[in-house]
Amino acid sequence: MEVRLINYTKDPEKIVAQSARLCYSALSVEDLEEKLTNESITKLINKIMKLGHYSVLEHATFTFAIEGISRVTSHQLVRHRLASFSQQSQRYVKINKEGFPYIVPKTIAQEGKLNKIFINAVEKLDGIYQLLLDYNIDAEDARYILPQAVTTKIIITANARELLHIFRLRCCNRAQWEIREAAIEMLKKVKYIAPTIFKNAGPPCILGPCSEGELSCGKPWSKK
Repeated sequence: MEVRLINYTKDPEKIVAQSARLCYSALSVEDLEEKLTNESITKLINKIMKLGHYSVLEHATFTFAIEGISRVTSHQLVRHRLASFSQQSQRYVKINKEGFPYIVPKTIAQEGKLNKIFINAVEKLDGIYQLLLDYNIDAEDARYILPQAVTTKIIITANARELLHIFRLRCCNRAQWEIREAAIEMLKKVKYIAPTIFKNAGPPCILGPCSEGELSCGKPWSKK
């Protein structure tokens, strides 16, 4: 899996602070910008987060390129409907003769016999896929045989507010392992760019009790 932050709003914390200050000031946008210092930006964002004035976070957007994740995980990602997605098409992009790349879950990979069964099954499906293409079956129909383990590429754009929501759900110890790994890598990238906004980003247990109730894992949160 490779997660890259390929674009983001210039000075995201500054534009968030400027937007927040605008709501309660008679000054012009230009004057507001001139009065903002690094110290005042940090102080204002901390206040925003404490008060829950999250709408101003929507002015800062971040775009990620994620490669080498399974269709299992991409299906989960696109459920975040306030984000924007562009995904590699299995209809127009044919998998080459060398075979399709795929993900083997760690729980299966560590069991020798099961790992072999899994790989053999995937390779058989790959052979059938290639056979269908050889018989001039369109890729859009041949792809029906592909397993969810096959890898994909996706570009995601989301504003800071939606990212906080994503991290709250997907960085949790109870999240499915692959999307959790992706979310943690995304968090690392944005935290470097906007450390104040994402200072406490992650599952609810970072700041208080777990919201999962009886389903709680009972463990302290870890990025591992």
